[in-house]
Amino acid sequence: MKAAQQKKFFDSLVEVIRKTSTELPDDVVRAIDAGKAVESEGTSAKYAMGIITDNIGIAKKKSQPLCQDTGSVLFFIHYPAKGTDYDAMTKLIRKAVATATKKGYLRQNSVDSITGKNDGTNLGPGAPTIHAEPWKKDFFDIRLVLKGGGCENVGAQYSLPDSRVGAGRDLLGVKKCILDAVQQAQGKGCGPGVLGVTIGGDRATGYLNSKEQLLRKMDDKNPDPALAKLEAEVVEEANRLGIGPMGFGGKTTLLGTKVSALNRVPASYFVSVSYMCWAYRRQGAKISAKGEIVKWWY
Repeated sequence: MKAAQQKKFFDSLVEVIRKTSTELPDDVVRAIDAGKAVESEGTSAKYAMGIITDNIGIAKKKSQPLCQDTGSVLFFIHYPAKGTDYDAMTKLIRKAVATATKKGYLRQNSVDSITGKNDGTNLGPGAPTIHAEPWKKDFFDIRLVLKGGGCENVGAQYSLPDSRVGAGRDLLGVKKCILDAVQQAQGKGCGPGVLGVTIGGDRATGYLNSKEQLLRKMDDKNPDPALAKLEAEVVEEANRLGIGPMGFGGKTTLLGTKVSALNRVPASYFVSVSYMCWAYRRQGAKISAKGEIVKWWY
């Protein structure tokens, strides 16, 4: 990229971060509104959902972060194989994160794991996290997830068979694991939540792929009929547990569940569950080779 293109690309990255941190996508807002509608008047659940929807509106109006914990900064990127300097691209991404932090779009959330030092930039080893792959198309697909620590803390991984939850190596066993993860989380993940789940893979690829499921739209349908059925059953059964928003009780424990499957070796059968809080900060943009935002994905 020439200097002018780099400036446009950098500005576009900062705008992607701003929009992700301050504005929930329409599909997420619709799911939250639907959850609020089913809660009974005068209940703690209804009150909690009201606070959530008020917060969403205020954050968007003031262009301020939806939560004091803007979380881990996770980029998922496809970039043009032809003509892209990978090192220059990642340098611009890191610069955009530091600038967005200075502007207040991101809180100063990233600290040194050994010393606890916070330099106020959100930069450091593994921060931000950038998953990038080249492709033959002539534009950038930039997707960003801001995942708070509270919901990350209640993620879970199971190795089947699991006698504790009575889970065998089948989809019924997978469902038992997912519902156990919800039961164990209670309200600690800032529910109502959204789950990204991966069946198979190894421990690392399972967790990564489960986070990638959070890039899917709330109202999409899994192309695998068996997994589509599992997704619907998990949401229905989780919402009968009575955990509700923030663990206050109620009918809205999960807003959605997205499940995928990876190949595995015969000795291993992992179920990896990534929990996302109601502040489902996920956004993405198509950015041209000139560095300009052409289209928002959500």
